[in-house]
Order: sequence, then structure tokens, then C-alpha cells
Amino acid sequence: MSKELILVLGGARAGKSAFAQGLAQAMGQRVLCVATAQAGDEEMRRRIQRHRQRRPSAWRVVEEPLAIAQALTSFLDATDVALIDCLTVWVSNLLLAALPGGVVQGFRQTEVAEKTVSRAVEELLVCYREGPASFVVVSNEVGMGVVPEYPLGRLYRDCLGRANQQVAAQADKVYYLVAGLAVDWKSLGPVSPPADRGEPREGGQGHDPNRR
Repeated sequence: MSKELILVLGGARAGKSAFAQGLAQAMGQRVLCVATAQAGDEEMRRRIQRHRQRRPSAWRVVEEPLAIAQALTSFLDATDVALIDCLTVWVSNLLLAALPGGVVQGFRQTEVAEKTVSRAVEELLVCYREGPASFVVVSNEVGMGVVPEYPLGRLYRDCLGRANQQVAAQADKVYYLVAGLAVDWKSLGPVSPPADRGEPREGGQGHDPNRR
């Protein structure tokens, strides 16, 4: 069977990880799980432990907060499916590593951080394209709520949104989950952008800037 790149998106507690695990189990026997979370506090330690308990014991697990593409390389020849869980935490890790003290101090620093995240995501996609394994990538949709109050929150929202777009553009399937229910957005078919209203149309009139 040919390999696939699949993106699994959704909000918090939408059932993304469970759905992605089910996909990975169905796609191959040799599953490699790449976990990006770090146990920075007790709450995160409990979350990590729950994820560990839900994974099949036969799966190999690599815990890597930053250099995912490099960590994957040595395993892919013996892997059917690589499950990356999740892009959400990974982008946060990359941003904090790129920003001294985790503080946004100006446009130049913001630009460097954005490019750091974009390059890392592209390295992951190159790893997929050049390797033999399917990838299932889990990520959150964080751009549909209130605009974050602080610069770091806004930068994170923007970087994660762009990272999701990078992966989705190359993905074979993009599942969006709500309350545990998934829809494959790519199966709905492409949508062309609307026609430029300034272009003259056959049998009609061109755009009149004085018309209201």
C-alpha cells in the first residue's frame, strides 16, 4: 500500500489523539509514536502519563520536543506509520527555544521565530517525502477563539496556524474533529477562489468605482 500523509485537526478534547491512534493502528503494524510534550509541571506529567497508558504496548515511542525530523530518520526504514502527537506542543517548544526568556521583544525577533518554526515543519515534510512511512500528524485549531491578549500568545496562534497550513497543503487527508466526529475536508473537493469583481464579464459591464 502506498504511503499517506494525514493531518488530524480539532479543538481541545475533540478526540484527536484517540482518532489518530485508530488511524495509525489500521494503517500498519509497525507504528512509531513521536511524543513532543515535556513534563514541565504536575498537570502535564499527568497528561503525558494518560497518553502513555492509551498507546498499544507494541508501539515504539520517541519522546522529542524539538528535533522531530532528525529523531525520525533512523527509525523510518522499519516503520509503517509515524504518529506525531502533537504539532501543537511542538510549535510551542520551538517558539520558546527561539525566544530568549520566552518574551517577544520586537519585529526582528518575531520574524526569526516564525522562520524557525516554518523551517522545522518543512524539514518534517521533507522527512515524510523522502521516507517510506506514512505520517499521521495531530494538531489543534487555535485560531477560532478570542484573540490572545499577549504578544507571545498572538505569535503562537499565527505560527501554529501557518504550520497547520503547511502540513494540510501536502496532506492526502485532513480530518477535522468535533465531539469525536471526524470529517475529511480534502474529500469535499477543491474550491476555486471567487472571481475578481473588477474583471469585465462576458455580456456584462466592468467594475464602476462610482457605483455603490
